[in-house]
Amino acid sequence: MTESHPGKDNRKAVAGRRSNRWQRFKRSRRGYWSLLLFTLLFVTSLLAEVVSNDRPLLVRYAGGIYFPVLFDYPETTFGGDFATTTDYRDPFILEQLNQPGNSVLFPLNGHSYNSINLEISGPVPSPPTRDNLLGTDDRGRDVFARLLYGFRLSVLFGLALTATGTLVGIVAGAVQGYFGGRTDLFFQRFIEVWGAMPELYLLIIFASIFQPSILLLLCLLSLFSWMGLSDYVRAEFLRGRNLEYVSAARALGVGNLRIMWRHLLPNGMTPVITFLPFRVSASILALTSLDFLGLGVPPSTPSLGELLAQGKANIEAWWLSLSAFLVLVVMLVLLIFIGEALRETFDPRKS
Repeated sequence: MTESHPGKDNRKAVAGRRSNRWQRFKRSRRGYWSLLLFTLLFVTSLLAEVVSNDRPLLVRYAGGIYFPVLFDYPETTFGGDFATTTDYRDPFILEQLNQPGNSVLFPLNGHSYNSINLEISGPVPSPPTRDNLLGTDDRGRDVFARLLYGFRLSVLFGLALTATGTLVGIVAGAVQGYFGGRTDLFFQRFIEVWGAMPELYLLIIFASIFQPSILLLLCLLSLFSWMGLSDYVRAEFLRGRNLEYVSAARALGVGNLRIMWRHLLPNGMTPVITFLPFRVSASILALTSLDFLGLGVPPSTPSLGELLAQGKANIEAWWLSLSAFLVLVVMLVLLIFIGEALRETFDPRKS
């Protein structure tokens, strides 16, 4: 008769719970397909340089193979006269690359987020054409390229801000809930004072003092993004710190950090996980709002909020507002559906 190992049985039980939760998540068809679609869009945006770029993906010239999408090559490499970076839309360079024996492979959309279409005959913003599928903005830049790169920037910024705020919120809530007493009282008064500070005014002040950047914006928003989550983590730790297994661990001499990490934190992660998609969507909306007001990323950076601001300034250019609005709606709706599916998956009443 074989004896079972407690640690091995515990690992099997954890794996079984994870499998059951994944099956429950898949049963929510709306959330499951939203996750697949959002993942597909995000992966496509990560490959934005391959999908939309004014540089070729591959060039075969004079027996050599070049990858302009990855490396900079001087114009002299392709028969030009100058040592500057090659402009692959220059008619002379295109003629050189299309000569017999040479070949060039461009992306599906031959525009980058900051490349200006100089062949537009009319005024800008220009309406959608075969060359610019979603038109151009007020500087002649391709809207589809800016949407693709802006989608990637928004999601990456939302994930980074969510990760930072979640980490700080978990630490703050865990310390409050586990130790309680004066520690909890001090933190609660600090959160009340800190939460009453005018966040928008601080962003305006720092934007006028420092040069706008993604890192600066991430740091400023991270100062306030942790407070909402810390309340839920604090409540879970307050509920679990007096349970029998925690008291037994203290009696056995287990340290506070080990109890918080190994015993209380796994049980308190349910609200953290279920709120993650909603926090990502809130972070994306915050970035879009600040960009719309001109307080976000630098002007040349592709941004959904900047496209919305251009649409507001150019009412007749309906393609600017409509395309940015549709991208935002699809992105946020998918995240909301994923969040609802996660909430149903971790709901103990439906387990």
